[in-house]
Amino acid sequence: MQAQREIADTQTQLDELHAALSSGTFIDARRMLHSLAAPDIAHLLESSPPPTRHVLWQLIDEAEEGAILQELSDELQAQFLRNMDAREVTVVTEGLETDDVADILQQLPDKILQEVLSSMNQQDRTRLEKILTYPDDTAGGLMNTDTITVRTRHSMDVVLRYLRLHNEIPEMTDNLIVVNRADDFIGLLPLRTVLVSDPGAIVREMMRTDVEAIPADMPSADVANLFERHDWVSAPVVDAGGKLLGRITIDDVVDVIREDADHSLMSMAGLAGDEDTFAPILVATPRRAVWLGINLITAFIASSVINLFQGTIDKVVALAVLMPIVASMGGVAGAQTLTVMVRGMAQGQIGRSNRNWLINREFLVGLLNGALWSLVVAVAASLWFDDARIGLIIAAAMVINLITAALAGSIIPLAMRRLQIDPALAGSVVLTTVTDVVGFLSFLGLATLFYA
Repeated sequence: MQAQREIADTQTQLDELHAALSSGTFIDARRMLHSLAAPDIAHLLESSPPPTRHVLWQLIDEAEEGAILQELSDELQAQFLRNMDAREVTVVTEGLETDDVADILQQLPDKILQEVLSSMNQQDRTRLEKILTYPDDTAGGLMNTDTITVRTRHSMDVVLRYLRLHNEIPEMTDNLIVVNRADDFIGLLPLRTVLVSDPGAIVREMMRTDVEAIPADMPSADVANLFERHDWVSAPVVDAGGKLLGRITIDDVVDVIREDADHSLMSMAGLAGDEDTFAPILVATPRRAVWLGINLITAFIASSVINLFQGTIDKVVALAVLMPIVASMGGVAGAQTLTVMVRGMAQGQIGRSNRNWLINREFLVGLLNGALWSLVVAVAASLWFDDARIGLIIAAAMVINLITAALAGSIIPLAMRRLQIDPALAGSVVLTTVTDVVGFLSFLGLATLFYA
């Protein structure tokens, strides 16, 4: 209930701010803007058309810009950063976590990026360069280099005194990372263990060695799966030689999960995962035109199959009435299978050991559903057109198409992953073509045989 009230209060504030902007009372708008937290301001920016965004950004204090930038999507970050020089970028990123700064800097042109790095002190520059060497969709790109490490020989009392020397510890620190003199990762020492253990106990005795560090080149989706499986708050990141590089925290993993979900949803419609809801017309149009063009080609393929049987359709008008049913049922059945497969692949649940079982399962599901609904449609079509033959034809075609749809929905994403093509992006287009072509071909082909 508390969370719902907070969301409602925030929405009310956003509505009031929009009203102030619409009426031109910018002083009131600035005052209300300053009362909002950075995530709420970022939400407001992403929920506003481009002209309003420009006005809002001018009302934000420079000291708050960095905290707001890190909450924005990559596309909006790039839009605002495009108008900043190296000095402005340096100012807005001051005080942010290293991984958040890296995310922002990755949106900059190389020239501006080098200027920003040159303006930093040696320690900050070294930390950022370490992160920037890794792609942003890997563990190395997600990690923060701000860690607290201890050695195996220290006692709990020494560890506590060491912690008290810090003015603050990094956010979401649930474990201290145990390393040797060469910075090789050895294990984790939970903070709760430090707090409740005998002060004389040694780190070597109390640390956990059953947790493996995350390789820096691990894909971010796999990192998210590990966090979900083990309920981690943070996890250490190491290079190929086992040396500690940094750590990943749950807040970054939540961002990965959200971005992956957005990507899968938008890709099903042939759109980019970071598509801006309020993108300008000239930006949104070409993005959508590409996949509309591809879909048009597949539609022509399906239409050409229908054209092959024009003579049969002319003889039996009922075929034109019933034809969409076969294709539609196949399309829905295929989409169900495709969705299950893409979801399983995204969660890392599908591999060589179980993919054949899944394909067989989907085949049997398609067969049973085909048998069930083909019987229903056969009876309905026979009574509708007073022709038992047409009921038999549509029943056989539906069984064929639902089995094909189930097989295609399970095999297409596996084949696309092997070809390094995103199945969420292109799978539905290929699947629709297959179910349309097979549906029309089986229905009209069988009708040609029966009515020839």
